[in-house]
Amino acid sequence: MSSPALVRPPEDSMPATALAEAGSSPAAITPPTTPPSFDTLALRWYRLNRSGLRAAAIGVISLFAFLLVWHLLTTYRVVFFVRFTNVPSPLAVYASFTKAIHDPKFLMHILLSCRRIFIGFSLAAIIGVPLGLIMGRFKLVHEVIFPVAEVLRPIPAIAWVPMAIMLWPTNEQSIVFITFLGSFFPILVNTLHGMSLVDPVLVRAAQCLGARERSIFSEVYFPASLPHIFTGLTVGIGVAWVSLIAAEMISGQYGIGYFTWEAYSLVQYADIALGMIAIGVLGLGSSLLIRGAGKLVMPWRST
Repeated sequence: MSSPALVRPPEDSMPATALAEAGSSPAAITPPTTPPSFDTLALRWYRLNRSGLRAAAIGVISLFAFLLVWHLLTTYRVVFFVRFTNVPSPLAVYASFTKAIHDPKFLMHILLSCRRIFIGFSLAAIIGVPLGLIMGRFKLVHEVIFPVAEVLRPIPAIAWVPMAIMLWPTNEQSIVFITFLGSFFPILVNTLHGMSLVDPVLVRAAQCLGARERSIFSEVYFPASLPHIFTGLTVGIGVAWVSLIAAEMISGQYGIGYFTWEAYSLVQYADIALGMIAIGVLGLGSSLLIRGAGKLVMPWRST
C-alpha cells in the first residue's frame, strides 16, 4: 500500500510560488542590462564638471566684455584721464596677428624667447630647489648664504642688464643670466619657507624608525615642501618673463620683447599690442604647465 504522504503531487497542482522557487537557482541566466543612454552619460558628466564649466563660461564672458570695452574706447577715441586716441582697436590687432603668423621672423622671436625662458628657468629650478632644501636643513649653510641672497634679491632685473653685459661675452648669455636671476630668488625663498613649515614631529619619528639623512630628505622634507616649491616655481616663471622682456628690450636683437620695443620705435601701434598679448599668452601657458605638473606630482592636493 502506498501512503498518501509519499505520493508526489503533480506539478499542475503545486502553488505558483513553489514553482517559482523551484525554478530559481544561482545558475539561472539573467537578462542583459541595457547600457545607459547618451543623455544619462551627458548629465552625469555635467554634474561632475559643473564648477569647471561655470568658471570657463564666466571667463569667456569676461574676455568678450573686455574686448567690447576695448573696441568702444578705441572706436570713439575716448579721452578721460587716459587717452585712447592712438591705441589700436581689436580689429587692427587681429589684422596684425594674421599678418605676423605668416612671417617667419615673428615666429623666430617667439621661439627664441621660449628657449631663453626654458634655459634660464630650468637652471633656476635645478639650483634653487636643492639649495633651498639644504639651507632649510643645515643651519650653517643658511647663515652663510641667506644674507648674500637677501642683499641681491631686491635688485630688479633691469638693473642687472649692464652688469650682465660685462659678465658674459654674448647678449644671448647675458639675457639667459638675467632670466635666471629673475626666477631664482622666488624659487629659493619659497623652498626655504616650505622647509621651515615641516612638522618636526615627522622628522623625529623618521629618526626614531632608523631613517638616515637621505631618507629623511626624500621621505619627509621634500614631500612636505612640495606645495611651497611649486608656488615658488609658479611665481618664478612669471618673474622670469618680466626679466626676459626687460632684457630683450634693452640689449636683445631678437625675442618678443625686442619685437614689442621695435614696434614702438617704428610707430606700429598694432604690433605693440600684439607683442603684449603674445607675452601674456606665453606667460599664461607656462604657468599652466607648471600647475599641471604640480597636480601630477601632488595628486593629494586635488582632493
